[in-house]
Amino acid sequence: MASSLTCTGVIWALLSFLCAATSCVGFFMPYWLWGSQLGKPVSFGTFRRCSYPVHDEVRQTMVMVEECGRYASFQGIPSAEWRICTVVTGLGCGLLLLVALTALMGCCVSELISRTVGRVAGGIQFLGGLLIGAGCALYPLGWDSEEVQQTCGYISGQFDLGKFSSWVALLLEQDPICSFIEARGGKHVWASQPAVTGANSHAFLHPA
Repeated sequence: MASSLTCTGVIWALLSFLCAATSCVGFFMPYWLWGSQLGKPVSFGTFRRCSYPVHDEVRQTMVMVEECGRYASFQGIPSAEWRICTVVTGLGCGLLLLVALTALMGCCVSELISRTVGRVAGGIQFLGGLLIGAGCALYPLGWDSEEVQQTCGYISGQFDLGKFSSWVALLLEQDPICSFIEARGGKHVWASQPAVTGANSHAFLHPA
């Protein structure tokens, strides 16, 4: 099957897809923060959470519903910082996924990835990494919201987890680094190719 990528380009495409997939999964999973409320485990993402309190009309008390779901509306997200984080991080993940899918298509379609396309793809990856990094930086600003306070016993604050634990957010923070390396590596590979004309003028193109 014809390809517009060399072996180096294929590695770049696979790493791009891995980074994009990790970012998207981490963004969607509601396990950025772990805590407990009314003796039940509770976890938060940016726009989703697992386990939430409801009022039991029969027993006239609060009980925990142990299921995961997204907030009913965008305004239902606990804080403005988390709402911005949702938009910014989601946009960054979308950009990384766009580049990754284009790169994978380049493994199967000849002359799809040109020198210009490669440079643009590297720039988009860099921008996607910046957006995800910005989202991760904004997320701790919402740790003092009412919902988070209820779950941690009112001892958490901005950049202070209190009784919470977190691992998905830390994993997601590695993706901007991965994206920067990919963007830098792609630019370096393009720049290191000899200036030739014709079919070989693209850094990731196979020799004719």
